[in-house]
Amino acid sequence: MNLPRYQLAGNDKLTTFEFVSEGPKGRIQKLVQFTSTNLKDVYNLAFGDKDKVTGKIDDTIISNNGDSEKVLATVTATIYAFTDKYPDAFIYATGSTKSRTRLYRMGITKYLSEVENDFIIFGETKEGWDIFEKDTNYFGFLIQRKNY
Repeated sequence: MNLPRYQLAGNDKLTTFEFVSEGPKGRIQKLVQFTSTNLKDVYNLAFGDKDKVTGKIDDTIISNNGDSEKVLATVTATIYAFTDKYPDAFIYATGSTKSRTRLYRMGITKYLSEVENDFIIFGETKEGWDIFEKDTNYFGFLIQRKNY
């Protein structure tokens, strides 16, 4: 994705990233975390505002800071960094609400032609997993880096 993105700070394992969203509502600390699941090589992607008290992700806040494209490009950059380090990883992502999952689907759809050069993206339906298709509703997404 050839879009502007925010400067990232990642931990040594590249499992946690921080950046600052800047817009009309000010500077908002954001977190992206990749956590292992009980399935081999499957990681959950969590994203949201950094809670000022706990330091953890709060994925219930709607920031509306006017920079959604830049935030999307930044989160995508974390997926590239994570899969550079862990090329066999599958990344699971879903929204904390149906509307957020829909928003993620719209973002994937918008930039599908760019990211499908590097990733295989699956969508989760009631029947199971399918290769991602535009205009299809999904419960979640599974992303795998193409290994050349």
